[in-house]
Amino acid sequence: MQIKLMMLHIPEILSKQQVADLRQQLDSSQAWVQGQHSAGFQAQKIKNNLQIDPNSIAYQSFSAKILQALQHNILLKSAALPKHILPPLFNCYQDQGHYGNHVDNAVQYSSSIGQAIRTDVSITVFLSEPDEYAGGELIVEDNYGSHEVKLDAGDAILYPATSLHRVEAVTQGKRIAACTWIQSMVKDDWQRSMLFNLDMNIIKLRQQIGDNEEILGLTSHYHNLLRQWGDL
Repeated sequence: MQIKLMMLHIPEILSKQQVADLRQQLDSSQAWVQGQHSAGFQAQKIKNNLQIDPNSIAYQSFSAKILQALQHNILLKSAALPKHILPPLFNCYQDQGHYGNHVDNAVQYSSSIGQAIRTDVSITVFLSEPDEYAGGELIVEDNYGSHEVKLDAGDAILYPATSLHRVEAVTQGKRIAACTWIQSMVKDDWQRSMLFNLDMNIIKLRQQIGDNEEILGLTSHYHNLLRQWGDL
């Protein structure tokens, strides 16, 4: 049986003003370095971009702003059920910069908690408007084909970290984005998708008819599934 992996567009993770403020700082930063430094041996051959040096003083400020926005987004919480969110990386693609087909590392080290975490969910926050650059589409592949993503600045795409994906070459302009990874309380993507759909439908029903015995039963079912599937 083929299961379509969940991709979720989350609008306005950052407001336009937040994006503008962050872009002003990023565009003037001297902390950009070659992105290959953060890639594994295989990925170094197919990765051509710039990244903010995570050891720089500027990075701490930039990263905290994105991380705070992710941690407070209700839709992201429901879809990803975060146990831990890694500090985001910032990347810039320009002058034919690209990142070939790859799968993200299954385990990454989190400096904030001092231990390795499993990467279940990938998330990209777009910081350039679509008309600022040509090319640069994020392509995510699953059993149903390739999915092209190019979102407004401040919007985010959430997708399983197990997905084969790439960033197409940027032929004009500059594509700036933040990306990070989430260890979920629920490891399995299909189970997370089921819980997310159940949660969204419970919310819609409560808005339509208020709380009743049936909705209480569905809510109980949701939490019992989370107890069954969750890894806390």
